[in-house]
Amino acid sequence: MTRRFRTLLFCACATLPTLPIEAQAQDRTQDRASVTQDIIVTARRTEERLQDVPISITVFNQEELANRNVVNAQDLAAYTPSLSANGNFGSENSSFAIRGFAQDIGTAPSVGVYFADVVAPRGASNGLPSGDGAGPGAFFDLQNVQILKGPQGTLFGRNTTGGAILLVPQKPTDEFSGYVEGSVGNYDMWRGQAVVNAPLGDRARMRIGVDRQKRDGYMRNGSGIGPDRFGDVDYIALRASLVVDLTPDLENYTILSYSDSSNNGPIQKLVAAAPEGLGQLAYGQLLRQGSGFYDVMQSLEDPYSRTEQWQLINTTSWQASDTLTVKNIVSYAQLKQRMNAPLFGTDFVVDFAAINPFLAALGSYHLPFTTVTSIPGGYTANQSTFTEELQVQGRSGDGRLNWQAGAYLEVSEPLGMSGSQSPFLASCTDSATLQCTDPMGFLSNLDPTIPAFAKPIHAGTVNYTAGRTNFHNVGLYAQATYALTDQLKLTGGFRYTWDHSRNVSDQRTYIVAYPPQYGAFNPAAPYRCTNPQAAATNCVSHYYQSSEKPTWLIDLDYNPTQDILLYAKYARGYRAGTIVPNITAPLNIVEPEKVDSYELGLKTSFGGALRGTFNLAGFYNDFSNQQLQVGFNARPLSGQASTAAPVNAGKSEIWGLEADASLTPFQGLVLTGGYSYLRTKIKSVPDFSSFNDPNYILAAPFQPGDPEVLSPRHKVTVSGTYTLPLDEEKIGRISFGATFTHRSSMLVNYTDRTNPDPSIAALSTLAPLDLLNLNASWNNIAGAPIDLSLFMTNVTKEKYYSFIAGLGSPSVNFETATLGEPQMYGARLRFRFGG
Repeated sequence: MTRRFRTLLFCACATLPTLPIEAQAQDRTQDRASVTQDIIVTARRTEERLQDVPISITVFNQEELANRNVVNAQDLAAYTPSLSANGNFGSENSSFAIRGFAQDIGTAPSVGVYFADVVAPRGASNGLPSGDGAGPGAFFDLQNVQILKGPQGTLFGRNTTGGAILLVPQKPTDEFSGYVEGSVGNYDMWRGQAVVNAPLGDRARMRIGVDRQKRDGYMRNGSGIGPDRFGDVDYIALRASLVVDLTPDLENYTILSYSDSSNNGPIQKLVAAAPEGLGQLAYGQLLRQGSGFYDVMQSLEDPYSRTEQWQLINTTSWQASDTLTVKNIVSYAQLKQRMNAPLFGTDFVVDFAAINPFLAALGSYHLPFTTVTSIPGGYTANQSTFTEELQVQGRSGDGRLNWQAGAYLEVSEPLGMSGSQSPFLASCTDSATLQCTDPMGFLSNLDPTIPAFAKPIHAGTVNYTAGRTNFHNVGLYAQATYALTDQLKLTGGFRYTWDHSRNVSDQRTYIVAYPPQYGAFNPAAPYRCTNPQAAATNCVSHYYQSSEKPTWLIDLDYNPTQDILLYAKYARGYRAGTIVPNITAPLNIVEPEKVDSYELGLKTSFGGALRGTFNLAGFYNDFSNQQLQVGFNARPLSGQASTAAPVNAGKSEIWGLEADASLTPFQGLVLTGGYSYLRTKIKSVPDFSSFNDPNYILAAPFQPGDPEVLSPRHKVTVSGTYTLPLDEEKIGRISFGATFTHRSSMLVNYTDRTNPDPSIAALSTLAPLDLLNLNASWNNIAGAPIDLSLFMTNVTKEKYYSFIAGLGSPSVNFETATLGEPQMYGARLRFRFGG
């Protein structure tokens, strides 16, 4: 560790003369760049200056989010060094990774997302990612977004090893004000927002807002089945906030939020195939798919994804004395999601006439590799989340000791069974009622090289995977900062957490008829238990996982001058274990992960002719039992599709540095930017030899010396904004801005590299990516409360993959990718009224 820190510090010093400059939130008043050091954040659950907090933080205010057209998790990650996002299952189901700490399917989040100090609601879908993120409409009418890097366990609700993302909404004020905003753009995009803030007498004030957006998809469906476009957006988000001063010292703050998103569902593009095995079918689709980068194919008549979420938050704050504050935060949320999604973008065709003219009467069939389809009459996710947190903050010892303590409770319960009933290599007119047929199985039975005793062969199936998962989490925490001198402070924090989860899983595999028939192959025995061990309980399995761990923080920070902060920090992080019902023992229970995190940091502010800030952090993380995702290949004739699940690695490490800065060379010009350098390494792996699943074999797992996924070595963000020297009262404020981002190549899966076909093997890694975005704004047009903004993202029209599925093992022989957004542009007009 010592040698690595010497390396980090050397790199940091070498970086100073040439440091790119990162986008931080800025108060856009007369000298907008000069007050960067006065940004107020709540990273330690109390209001502090950004430059005084010994945590590596990136902050964006609402104006910067709008200028960059940030509307989802992937947009936020594009502008934030050390932050990545996985939108493989659609933007509504995106998960975050900070400093290489990633959330995999089925695991507790390594990065907690908080809205108004309350954690995002869970989705808890069996085998699918949902919840725990920033959903549609989450990025409107905010004070700011704060990205905190490193373990967050001694203050925040859930334990997270990677960090936290805080969405801070605008709070009602005591003056009448608001705005109405309309946006239009390419792909027939339109968006409307409206916010009204109003006082309700001397003791109450309210704020109500709505955000509605609709946009056509940018991917063209060439199959002739289902909608013409994918990648569309259609959501509405509503928010109402009420603050009531019950007494001069007692405040009650309530937020009710609701969002409803409905689109054609997530889809990937088939990008490579080797003409062997299943790859033969995929290769045929590649020939039909077309040469356009945004051309996709799929075989569902009615694909869709609908996500509905609401959350009620109530915060009561009591100023018991000048030195003591008591706060209670209670919340309840529900998340429901239905889906019928052609996730992997496959439209395989079996044409019997082309195979043999004597079989022409059997017809032609379109079939997917697999789909994500809600259980009949139910949901893919259907979960409630209740949280309760009591917090006490105080000052003692003539103000030298600042402390807080609290208790946290989270109870997340299913509102019913949720999961999927999805075809695998079956052609279906209605998979819910098993109106499916098995052309691949029929073809296999015609193969004369297969002995009679091995028949009948069934390739196409419908897999029912449903369950209910209960979570119960309790935490007790305390943290205090003591000023040893006026310049030297010591912070210590401790938390003890109890995590419990319980799952009931029902898994069945339906074998379907041969063409031209549709339905179950044997109506008298229409299904088999996917897990044979559950046959005695009618395919129902019960799982339980429990853990309890302490976490802590020790931090020493020193201010040699008012404008310089040096800090050294050690933290123990912990992430709860999880249940993986789709895989059998011993890999169906994932143990908790532990991390020891070390960080050295510097924060500086400088004035004079050249004003700005410069921040630097070097970190090292030592893991035990890190939860990492691996792929699983289906056994031949198991009737299952390839899948992925988390397992525990033995030992691993993550280290690197982050730098961000702001600079005002002269009045009107603001330069900001940031850089992150990241190294990850798996040091040891467990023995998987005892794994013997009846349906799956372990695909290429990670090996000692491998890096971790979603961990680009270099990431750069550089922004500049210039405001014209005009009379703002008569003409208004006119500014022009540009942002450039660079991400180096990034490993996204361990599976594809094992394929002997080079076109598939190369897809384990995403290529480097450079993006340029532009914006222009004219605020207070001619002195009126009217603002006009123009924006353009992906100016150079880069065509890129944002994620690779990891299907490309030799037994599957094809691969699919999530396509990054093309160039988007538009205009916004806002009318402000009141205060």
